[in-house]
Amino acid sequence: MSVSAVASLKSSVEGGPPPIIRIAVADGHPIFRDGLCKLLDAEEDLRVVAQAENGLEVLGVLQRFEPDILLLDLRMPGLDGLATLQQLEMAQTKTRVIVLTASDDQHEFIETLKRGTFGIVPKQSIMETLISCIRHVHAGEMWLDPQTTAAVIHQFVAPADASGHGESPSQDGSQLSPREREIVALVMQGLGNQDIAEKLSIAEQTVKNYLHNIFTTLNVTDRLELALYAVSVGIHL
Repeated sequence: MSVSAVASLKSSVEGGPPPIIRIAVADGHPIFRDGLCKLLDAEEDLRVVAQAENGLEVLGVLQRFEPDILLLDLRMPGLDGLATLQQLEMAQTKTRVIVLTASDDQHEFIETLKRGTFGIVPKQSIMETLISCIRHVHAGEMWLDPQTTAAVIHQFVAPADASGHGESPSQDGSQLSPREREIVALVMQGLGNQDIAEKLSIAEQTVKNYLHNIFTTLNVTDRLELALYAVSVGIHL
């Protein structure tokens, strides 16, 4: 469980207010952006601290305000969402990105995830879906709605060959040991091998060995595919 999740649990047990999640909203449509900001600010634990109307403004906004969460529209003037994500990746910002999109392009979803996005929310979703995503991502989790997860997972399923054979990733994470599930959870938080090793007080090579076994057990090929399948089948601590 992440530090923010622990703090949230502690505050709820003690009856105090939940920790404030600071949010920046980047969207090229003023009416949509302003309405979204008002709805987010109506939540007790959410505060919009900055806005951007195009991709060129985003990096400056994050450097100035250091929000916890960035809600990023993929279709922005000046610099589109994917190019903006590439800039943020190079800047190594600690802000976690949630993509807002009206697209159903599965390849685009995968590209955003490869560039460090922690959540994808279709713009046609109800507000409760976005709010849930924000809270889960702030708590250190990767979050996709079921429809988006299904679309992305489909891209990772190996198509059958001419003989009708082909392999798909395992649909059940119950084969994993408690330590392996712990490592999967840390991968979902975006931690690298060295960070995982330090957090668990084990050697980095041990982490690599665990990941090799996890990939083999679940029949996945990389960390992104692992994280996506963990979301889809509910693998967690």
